[in-house]
Amino acid sequence: MERAHSLLLDEEACNQVGKHQKAEFILEWLNHLKRLLPATDRVDIRQNQRCLVDQLWEILINSPSRPTRWVLAHCLAVLYRLGDPIPSSLMVERCNNIIRSKDDSPSALPTRLAAIACLGTLYEQLGRMLIGCFKDTLACLLKAMKSAESQGRYEIMLSMERILRGLGVSAVSCHRDIYKVVRACLTDRSMAVRCAAAKVLLELQREAAFLWTSELENVATVCFRAFEGSNYNVRVSVSKLLGILLAAAVEPQQPTAPRQGARSQGSLEEVMELLSGGFLRGGGGFLRASGDMLKGTSSVSKDVRIGVTQAYVVFVSTLGSSWLEANFPAFLSLLMELASHVRATQTPADAAVTRRCVSFILRSTLGSLLGEKAQINVVKQLCLAVATQKRAVDAALTDGNVETKVLSADVSASQHVLVCCLLEMGALVQGLGSTAAPLLTDTTTALLDTVISVLLHPAILARLAAAWCLRCVAMAMPSHCSLLLDRCIERLVALKSSPDAVAGYGAAIAALMAAVQHCPLGIPHTKDKMVLDLAEDLLRSASQNSQISLQRTQAGWLLISSLITLGPAVVEHHLPRLILLWRCVFPASLREQEMELQRGDYFTWQVTLEGRAGALSAMKSLLQHCRDLVTDDVISRLLTPLACAVALLTKLPALFRSYGTSVKSWSIVYRLRVYELLALLPPQTYQESFGLVMNQLVSDLSGQDNLNQTCSELSLLPPLCHRDDLPLAGPALHDTDHRYIEEQLHSSSVGGGSLDNDPFSLCERGYEAPAPLPSPVALATASIHLFGAVFPHIISAQSNRGSLGPEEIRPPALSLLSGALESTSPLLRCLAAEGLARLVQVVGDPGFTVSISLLCFDRLKTARDAASRSSYALALGALYRYTGGISSPQHLSTCLGVLFTLSQDSTSPEVQTWSLHSLSLVVDLSGSLYRTHAEPSFTLVLRLLLSTPPTHPEVHYSLGRCLHCLITCLGPDLQGNGTAVSDLRSSCLVACGVMQDSPDCLVQAGAISCLQQLHMFSPPHVNLTSLVPALCANLCSSFLSLRRAVVACLRQLVQREVLEVSEHAVTLVKELPRRDNTQLDVTIKEVGLEGALFILLDRESDFSLRKDIQETLVHMMAASATSNKLAHWLKLCKDVLSATTDGRAPLESKQEDEDADPGKDDDSSAFRARSESGGPFTALRSATRCFAMECVCRIIAQCETTDPAHFDMSLAQERRLHESTDFLVLHLGDLVRMAFMAATDHSDELRLAGLQTLLVIIRQFSAIPEPEFPGHVILEQYQANVGAALRPAFTSDAPPDITAKACQVCSAWIVSGVVSDLRDLRRVHQLLVSSLAKVQSGREASSQLYNEAAATMETLAVLKAWAEVISSLASDSSGSESGGAGLLKLVQSELSTLSRLWLAALQDYALLTLPQEYSSQLPATGGSFYTAETVSQARRHYTSSWAPILHATSLWLHNTGFVISDEAPANLSRPATPTSMGNRSSVGGSSSPEDINTDRLHLILGISVEFLCSPHSEDQMENITSCLRALQVLLDVSWPRAKIGNDQALSVELLSVLHRLMLTRESISVQLAVLDLLQRIVAAAHEHIREKRHSAEVDDGAAEKETLPEFGEGRDTGGLVPGHSLVFGALELCLCVLVRKIPQLSPKLAGTSPTGPGGSAWTLTDSDCRLVASALCVLSELPISILSTHVVIQAAIQALKSVLTSPMSRQEKCRGSWNLLLQSALNTLLTFWDSGICVVDQVSLLTALTVFLLSACPDVCTTEPLHKLCLQRFTTSMDSKDPLVTSESIVQVISAYICLLPPQKVERSRPKTPQELLGVLEAIRAMEALIQAADESQRPQLVAVLLPLLISFLLDENALSSAPLPSRSLHDSALKDLMRFGSQHPAVFRSLITTSPHLKSRLQAAIKGNQESLNVKASSVNPAAHSTGKSSPSITLKTKFL
Repeated sequence: MERAHSLLLDEEACNQVGKHQKAEFILEWLNHLKRLLPATDRVDIRQNQRCLVDQLWEILINSPSRPTRWVLAHCLAVLYRLGDPIPSSLMVERCNNIIRSKDDSPSALPTRLAAIACLGTLYEQLGRMLIGCFKDTLACLLKAMKSAESQGRYEIMLSMERILRGLGVSAVSCHRDIYKVVRACLTDRSMAVRCAAAKVLLELQREAAFLWTSELENVATVCFRAFEGSNYNVRVSVSKLLGILLAAAVEPQQPTAPRQGARSQGSLEEVMELLSGGFLRGGGGFLRASGDMLKGTSSVSKDVRIGVTQAYVVFVSTLGSSWLEANFPAFLSLLMELASHVRATQTPADAAVTRRCVSFILRSTLGSLLGEKAQINVVKQLCLAVATQKRAVDAALTDGNVETKVLSADVSASQHVLVCCLLEMGALVQGLGSTAAPLLTDTTTALLDTVISVLLHPAILARLAAAWCLRCVAMAMPSHCSLLLDRCIERLVALKSSPDAVAGYGAAIAALMAAVQHCPLGIPHTKDKMVLDLAEDLLRSASQNSQISLQRTQAGWLLISSLITLGPAVVEHHLPRLILLWRCVFPASLREQEMELQRGDYFTWQVTLEGRAGALSAMKSLLQHCRDLVTDDVISRLLTPLACAVALLTKLPALFRSYGTSVKSWSIVYRLRVYELLALLPPQTYQESFGLVMNQLVSDLSGQDNLNQTCSELSLLPPLCHRDDLPLAGPALHDTDHRYIEEQLHSSSVGGGSLDNDPFSLCERGYEAPAPLPSPVALATASIHLFGAVFPHIISAQSNRGSLGPEEIRPPALSLLSGALESTSPLLRCLAAEGLARLVQVVGDPGFTVSISLLCFDRLKTARDAASRSSYALALGALYRYTGGISSPQHLSTCLGVLFTLSQDSTSPEVQTWSLHSLSLVVDLSGSLYRTHAEPSFTLVLRLLLSTPPTHPEVHYSLGRCLHCLITCLGPDLQGNGTAVSDLRSSCLVACGVMQDSPDCLVQAGAISCLQQLHMFSPPHVNLTSLVPALCANLCSSFLSLRRAVVACLRQLVQREVLEVSEHAVTLVKELPRRDNTQLDVTIKEVGLEGALFILLDRESDFSLRKDIQETLVHMMAASATSNKLAHWLKLCKDVLSATTDGRAPLESKQEDEDADPGKDDDSSAFRARSESGGPFTALRSATRCFAMECVCRIIAQCETTDPAHFDMSLAQERRLHESTDFLVLHLGDLVRMAFMAATDHSDELRLAGLQTLLVIIRQFSAIPEPEFPGHVILEQYQANVGAALRPAFTSDAPPDITAKACQVCSAWIVSGVVSDLRDLRRVHQLLVSSLAKVQSGREASSQLYNEAAATMETLAVLKAWAEVISSLASDSSGSESGGAGLLKLVQSELSTLSRLWLAALQDYALLTLPQEYSSQLPATGGSFYTAETVSQARRHYTSSWAPILHATSLWLHNTGFVISDEAPANLSRPATPTSMGNRSSVGGSSSPEDINTDRLHLILGISVEFLCSPHSEDQMENITSCLRALQVLLDVSWPRAKIGNDQALSVELLSVLHRLMLTRESISVQLAVLDLLQRIVAAAHEHIREKRHSAEVDDGAAEKETLPEFGEGRDTGGLVPGHSLVFGALELCLCVLVRKIPQLSPKLAGTSPTGPGGSAWTLTDSDCRLVASALCVLSELPISILSTHVVIQAAIQALKSVLTSPMSRQEKCRGSWNLLLQSALNTLLTFWDSGICVVDQVSLLTALTVFLLSACPDVCTTEPLHKLCLQRFTTSMDSKDPLVTSESIVQVISAYICLLPPQKVERSRPKTPQELLGVLEAIRAMEALIQAADESQRPQLVAVLLPLLISFLLDENALSSAPLPSRSLHDSALKDLMRFGSQHPAVFRSLITTSPHLKSRLQAAIKGNQESLNVKASSVNPAAHSTGKSSPSITLKTKFL
């Protein structure tokens, strides 16, 4: 294929390849030429033009394929446009001649089609240059139309569209001729021709004004006829044409001169009349419609009505949102006339379709085109329409002169209008969310009053629609749910005697209760009690008044079903009452049921069946929403009602015979409820009734009475088919934007879904209005589902072998499936193929599988009809779907041979489609086995793509699926560079290009999917330059499947090449012609592809597509947000957040601020603006803006993990001067602005997102200093804005979740330390004070709106925020008077209140964390902040709040010293529980302060220990830290320390918990806190022992003194009991630390080292050293000895000294044993020198040895051989080569027993280095210290040792001048020391000089040398003084010191 990449066709290479490869070669060359021509110089083009034209003409006349002729036509036209255009007219004439040719041979058709295509592109590219040839060409084409087949007509339509586009207004003279021909093509039998004709007229209407003026009615009529028998693509194309024409008639795009007899502009009424006429009469004309009216039938097909519906949507969308907003009242009025027209609602099925169509029009226009502000206005208009209709109905009901027939007609007509308006109102309000709150307070609209008034409408459908609308209001604004419930319950109780009122208000209450499952804040528990009481009352009173028995019965069970939707937490409290109700509604036994049949009349049985059906619905609701509650015990209690319910099924025929059809509808509903319930229950529960159930099911499915029963294919069959096979059944099963109405085409025999078919559907989950099918249809569906659930259990019960049961079952199953495979229904055939695959799976016999394969082969050979061949082809591929795939090469080859043959059967596109789909399954199931067949498969796919006409897009779709599977099969092998792989890859790219050029959206989506898969395996070979523009061009496609494919591909591309994708997208838009630009293109130009994705996200309603768009944006942001595009992303998010048309002021501006505060910052005024003019976005929804805020938080989190300069203002500013990089900290103002805008929005979701963003900003930026103002932080300038953002969250009407989040932000703001000024702090502090006051007021304030758990959440959030503030203030001791200290004074006044609330919250938490077996100990009425009914919901709120409260409570107790104050807050109403620890008294009587304090201490200890022991605390490091800090604070106080010290069991338990924490947590801070706690516990034990000793000493009892243990545990023996010994626990914990950090301490780990194998030194970090030091410090407090980098050694030596000086060595009872232990320790220390494992330096060992000698008892060290070994160690150290060791040894020897050493060991060689000098000097200082410390009597002896040593350091005059600097320094120091000691000890000095002449002479020589040295220095400094005379010596030797 490389030879095809040239300007001219390489004919030699082309002729060398085969026939099929030649077509591919030519197509590849043409594609290359298409890309090359625009980039080639025009001179080169003109030079090669003639040769290129000849080559292209040669291809044209040789029967090119469809893709080839399109690319060829484009290249030929571009060649003339860029080259010499003059010969183009000759080319046109040559093409005309080919079209005129009479040659009808098959080979001439492709040439004729290619000539037609060339004409279209030539006129499109050259335009008016060919105007002279136009009439001739047009005549030629119009003549060809008369005899052309479908392909020809299709190609002529496409060419005509291009001609009109190119000529524009120049072709106006022929517009009518074209119109006449094209109008006929709109009703062509070929669907592709209809689509193409619609596109021609769409192009024609740009210049031909008569289409939307004089010919508008005719065009509309033709369009209506085009809808008849159409497919989805035709309806989309024709509805687009019709909608645009009608829009042009209302608002002309160009001025037209009115001609006589013709209108120039139509009114909205006229246009709507045209559309409604088509909807009501179709395209048949007046006579046909009149005949239908006389017959009472409707001949208007559903596809016409669906097409007209789509035209409505296009019409409004074309006119735009501004037009819709201005003209909505008139539009709504005309649309409601259509909804209520008698012709559109003749039957219930027609009425359901009409309502669905009208609802689709409203939803597609109001929900997609309008912004939130416009939607609010629209809701008001809808509300007025509802009120108008309701008033009309009320007037008709009260007018006695109107005949009943007219009255019923009015009611029927009004109900359809009301249903459409109410459902759309509900959808709009639900989409608006809390933004719609002003609608409910608008008295002019009175929305709630209007909707509630419809609950009394006589039509049940209108009442149910009103109930659903109320449910939507409750979901959008949960605060109104409780109020609406109260209102409806009150009205129902007051109007219990009205049937309509009972039914209407009952449905409303049920809908409101069902809405609660979508409201996280819930409703008060009293409401569900009220609803259950009301339901019981309705059921009890149902028999009192026969006129309303049915309504009361249905309403009662409807209320119970809705109550169950609240979930297990609520229902478990009412389950006993519910079971009792269920048991009461059914007979107590089967015998009583038999007797029941003998009594009653038809009405009694109607009520009975209604009641039992309702009870079964309630049971079904229990199984759906509270499955956990359905235990074996519950099922056992329901077995009797279930048995009676099943048994009654067999008695229903007898009821029919007795009462006729009067009970039929009720019996159908009853059977439906039984089947639905049984399908949800485990079949074992009703195993005894299998026979009855199966007999009834068989009767329902195959009985004579039910053979004509309708069944909905669309609702029943698709879920059973394989999802990959569903496209074969037709495009209607694809997800489209019109599926809401397209589904109606498949329910022609069923009727449309409607709310009144099943009122219990109000209780279903979901956000869209339910549309249950009619009861008979639903019964058939439920029967089939239940049969499938029960039948396998019956088989398994009768079978002993085989998973499918007896072998005799297989033949009928196979026969059934074989019959379905030959059905005319594609959906049924797909299901049969899936069933055959499942049959093979469950039989599990290879022989059976082979027999089925042979059966398929035989049927494919003999069958002649397309249905059978296609079905068995599919079965052949699906057969191995569930058996592990195809593993036999022979079978694979056989399958491929058959499928290859079938796929080339061009006479049957259906067979081709199904066989190609089966081929794709075979490719998937074969895996690597298929690779040998990949090349012929690629060849087949490409050949079929080139040869299959575009009029059969389903074949192309299956080819695309095959191509996708082939790419997946080859996988990474496609990256290879071999010739074979390169050819396959080239074929793949060519095939994808062919599919991309297809006019069908599904085929284009398949092409994109194939390119996406190819990009996954071989990214370099996918050209993003062409792919990305193609993707962006389809972003706004009108086909959902295409948009999904585009976004899915973009999501993959941006994960690797986000910058390239963005650049290509912008480049595409810049190159587009202006005419083709859309709003999305403009957005891409302004803000890039990501901005376009935000717009698409705002428009889309499909959940999966929205998710893909969000993921795409997240990936783009992750790849580029932290680079140079940071500012771009932030601005984009800011623009999205600002894009709202809501003109209302933010919530903050409504609040009465502390305006009197003169210090209020004016910066917040800049943050009040809601939107900025001129932004790229307009009227975005709150959900999109919420996602923008999430993106901001993601950006902050990404920056946190990248460059530290993002959070360092100084560094960012410095680097910004030298780099082009952007940093987040520079955009802090924008971040705060966005958080403020979101936090003050009217949408609750956006407010939460804004507060969360504000919290993230505070946490990330609070510590960043402001470079320009030292001592300040950068956030300080935004403090006024933070306060303004928080204030709206603390208003009385703020939802609890928003207040809770705001409390979290408040505490973070105060704790951050940003604000230092007390006046500014007071603002935020006042918000917390107001929230605290709200907490004190109790549950009453908010209990009427939300669930009690919501109040718990808010209360605990407030208490947690206060606790965090208190904890922060306590830990910050550096607060100034105006900052932290000032705030502490403010907080102090609230502490008395807070402390009680904190204690109550902790007590609640302690109770809620009790194990399940202790649940009976929970208070019956609940706790301080939760109720007994909301335990499960409240538990999670306590779990997230208790830790800071625990720490704050400990701090309060620490500050008060556990002294109970008499002061109590005057206004404290909470806590109010009997077990509250916040009060001094309880129910049982008064308690002493000691008891109260003990309870408080045990509460804190219990919570802490329970949490620290929990295995689930691993991810809660903050809570662990809080627990440890709380315990530390407690142990700082004497009283709790005494309590813990006195309770050894408690202490040991604490130590075991701490030990576990040490083992399981690697955090250094946690481990240090554990050791600190250990030290405090040991100190508490010491204090306890000292107190006992002191008590014993002051006591006179001598006997007690004798028995008192002197020093804690162990007594005389020293034995410690694990698990009961405090010392043992402390030892265990300390050794855990020491052994982990220093493994050499353990004999088992002696060969290991922290540095790894063979390590020679400890490499402890600073934190490790702190841990070891802390552990040793604890050990020193224990009565044991233990030996072990700077801190560690000091701690170890200090601990050693503490042990050696222990008083135990002085006690008679234990002195011997103690000394023996010390001697063992000394021996261990002495052996360290000899062992090779010691890694401690010798200096530390010498120090430790000296400590032993000085501190231990003399009996310990003087024992031989220990004493001798000590001397040896010192002697060895003094001979060391290390000067530090030497000096230290001298110091220690002097310290220990220098007097015992011989003199020759004292004098050493002189120091040569500064280090050696330092060692000697330190030794001298040590001896001086020893002299000073010695007794007066021993000092002369020590001085006598020191003086000779000093004299030995002196130098004479000869040596002094040449000695090195260290020796001279030592000389000077020694001389000064001699002078000093001589004066201090003259007797010793004189005696030494007298007895040692050599010392005296050496001293004199040294003094003389020193004097001469001083003289030389002096003369060099002052020569004059030297010449005057001889100076006297400055130092005179004194020999007399008396």
